[in-house]
Amino acid sequence: MPEFIFMLTRDDRTVADAREVYASVRDTALRYVGFKDIGVPTVELRELAAAMRADGRDVFLEVVSERAVDEIRSVRAALEIGVDWLLGGTHPDEAIAILDGVGPPGAPGRPRYCPFPGRIVGHPSILEGTLEEIASSARELTARPGVHGLDLLAYRWSGDVPALVRSVVAAADGPVIAAGSVDSAERINALSAAGAWAFTIGGAIFDGRLPAGPSVHAQVECALELARDASRREAMVDAT
Repeated sequence: MPEFIFMLTRDDRTVADAREVYASVRDTALRYVGFKDIGVPTVELRELAAAMRADGRDVFLEVVSERAVDEIRSVRAALEIGVDWLLGGTHPDEAIAILDGVGPPGAPGRPRYCPFPGRIVGHPSILEGTLEEIASSARELTARPGVHGLDLLAYRWSGDVPALVRSVVAAADGPVIAAGSVDSAERINALSAAGAWAFTIGGAIFDGRLPAGPSVHAQVECALELARDASRREAMVDAT
């Protein structure tokens, strides 16, 4: 089953009422919840992360900074907040050096690190490069000690997205998370069929773009059901 990661974000910022939004979905079957280190003070994000983890959920922080100095700040914020997963970023050497200060991969307090493969440009970010270049980047990144998996901006790329995901999954040594512009059952099914381990949705939930009621709770429940549907679809394909 592809995993759904609910991002408490909109327009590359954590929503100001993140605590209230999270409270509204605590009774769902969500396993994974995330945010960015922009939009809400670090101390509030630390308290929110602690509440999520107390509820038995994994906490994700996604880096959206374009400059190395800002990305380094985000990595340090992730450690201060106490997240389980660190997504994104394009400066793996610098990030790994900071994470190594916590301990080796798997050490308590060290988040699983999943940087962006390929060439990332602009803000909001888009993915550039040929399929072969991005797959090569995926292979090189996940060969590094300290890289757990990848944060792939699959639907921020202009080519054949399912083919891209298949190639990155085949090249990578670790889970592939599809982030950005996942906003329909068709895209969730395509990502699942291509082998993505998980997908993130943030803004599309807040904009009510999934086929459900407009409330965040209804949208989250819909995303979870779409993930289950994708899993059932794959099981039927495997059985034939």
